[in-house]
Amino acid sequence: MVEGRNMARAVAQELCALSEKYGIPLVFKASFRKANRSRYDSFTGIGDREALEILAGVREDFGVPVVTDIHLPEEAALAASYGIDMLQIPAFLCRQTDLIEAAARTGKWINIKKGQFLSPAAMRFAAEKAIHSGNSKVAITERGTQFGYSDLVVDFRSIPVIQSMGYPAVLDVTHSLQVPNQASGVTGGHPEMISVIARAGVAAGADALFMETHPDPASALSDGANMLRLSLLEPLLRQLLSIRKAVRDF
Repeated sequence: MVEGRNMARAVAQELCALSEKYGIPLVFKASFRKANRSRYDSFTGIGDREALEILAGVREDFGVPVVTDIHLPEEAALAASYGIDMLQIPAFLCRQTDLIEAAARTGKWINIKKGQFLSPAAMRFAAEKAIHSGNSKVAITERGTQFGYSDLVVDFRSIPVIQSMGYPAVLDVTHSLQVPNQASGVTGGHPEMISVIARAGVAAGADALFMETHPDPASALSDGANMLRLSLLEPLLRQLLSIRKAVRDF
């Protein structure tokens, strides 16, 4: 979440330094607005245009591609006008045809998150909506499947299934560890399992990992319960690179 200019740039600076140090391609992600909130009084953003300007500044000043999520068709052109490189379709909205078509018409890359209620094979139809609109630059993200009322499970078979359809398979490590629908109205999480899911995803051959990180997750204004503390990212990346090398050398 774009909480402000200073926080966004501080995180971007750290991530870009790690990207350069370890040779890991990076796409910087932050939401300019959060439309999917549990409670009416949850934080939703600092203002759309102000947040998009901050993301545009990160892109320009750090030379890193940027992705943000959109929730309404008209937001696709708005985000694209700020130079956003990739538009993300949230999991709950992955069946919204007009949203996907609007994103496709911008010509930007599109990352479609798999709905918690869908099989990975069913995501071909979401991707085909973008392709039918003239845009084949599509990635699909696994982010867990609803298990009961308040849990998610990751089926790692989804990675080769998505790849077999011809799309990059991204694993959303941190959202897969959410505990949604809490009685308090605030989503919980299991951040202690981040390294487990990330390591398993790399071993299963994921093309990319999506991970939320924050200097102080306890003070984050959105999704803090399932974030990785920024200071813990580098040692995890070293583990993941070792696993990636082992998989490639096998």
